[in-house]
Amino acid sequence: MKRPTLEVVAARAGVSKSSVSRVINGETTVAPQIRDIVMRAVQELGYVPNGAARNLVTRRTDTLAVVVSDPPQGVVSDDPLFSAVVRAVSRELETAGKRLVLMLAESDQSRTRVEQHIAGGHVDGVLLVALHGTDPLPAALARQGLPVVSFNRTSAPNVPYVALDNAGGAALAVRHLLERDRRRIATITGPLELHEARERLDGYRDTLRGTGRRSIVALGDFTRASGAAAMRQLLEDDPELDAVFAANDLMAIGALRTLHQAGRRVPEDVAVVGFDDIEAASYTTPALTSVRSPMADQATAAVHLLLSLIDGGPTSPVIMPNELVVRESS
Repeated sequence: MKRPTLEVVAARAGVSKSSVSRVINGETTVAPQIRDIVMRAVQELGYVPNGAARNLVTRRTDTLAVVVSDPPQGVVSDDPLFSAVVRAVSRELETAGKRLVLMLAESDQSRTRVEQHIAGGHVDGVLLVALHGTDPLPAALARQGLPVVSFNRTSAPNVPYVALDNAGGAALAVRHLLERDRRRIATITGPLELHEARERLDGYRDTLRGTGRRSIVALGDFTRASGAAAMRQLLEDDPELDAVFAANDLMAIGALRTLHQAGRRVPEDVAVVGFDDIEAASYTTPALTSVRSPMADQATAAVHLLLSLIDGGPTSPVIMPNELVVRESS
């Protein structure tokens, strides 16, 4: 069976070949009603555009890069939520007819390779995940003139982002502990070179300010082991501690283990609240209270913002809300 041509689509839609071409090439100057008529004709006829020819005209590759700026120890890529983010991004790009290239930037050499790949014109845009506060990658990619969206705030002012309300989520957790009349509330932070860790620490401190309770801070790195170690240190430094807010669930799970080993009852002796509400949070003993982060929704919003930027759309940042899921640990 002979494949339908551009001329056949134009005849079916009752428009010119140039109008059909502009719609197929994704040009935004076409009136919405004309776009709808042409796309209906395309679907009815089963017309398949010549991708190579279209890309030559539009200078597009239909490929987007997801760049994970992760330290060598893999703080982000080892997080259970990372796979949920990648799945959500992949699903949205497949729906949009785009391909995905996943790249890790975990060293100066790998960051250079990422920059060179992007500069080579191999992708139409970049989604940046897990940026460090001083990471030069956002500004370097933005200087190339390619659409870039960050999965969190960056130090580069011209890079739009879709971020969680990290400080607001931490405030939800701490207010919950205050309402439970906890007097000595500590926090276990994530790596402070990450924006989300700093913001969650700020939310904790700001919420305690003015309550007569002092900030008690232990450092972690978003892993279970660091949460367990930080909890041991907190108990040694302040045996009267009666609550802890961990900046992610993995550290909270580590803290639960240390408290169990120390003979401390949760929540009777020490209440524990985490952040992210990973699947394991509802299966701990006791089940973990956590700040639920809509990571899949965040990933979807980031893809939509990037696709909008590629088409010349707005660059306003997006902040995703959180909610507290109360379980037996608090």
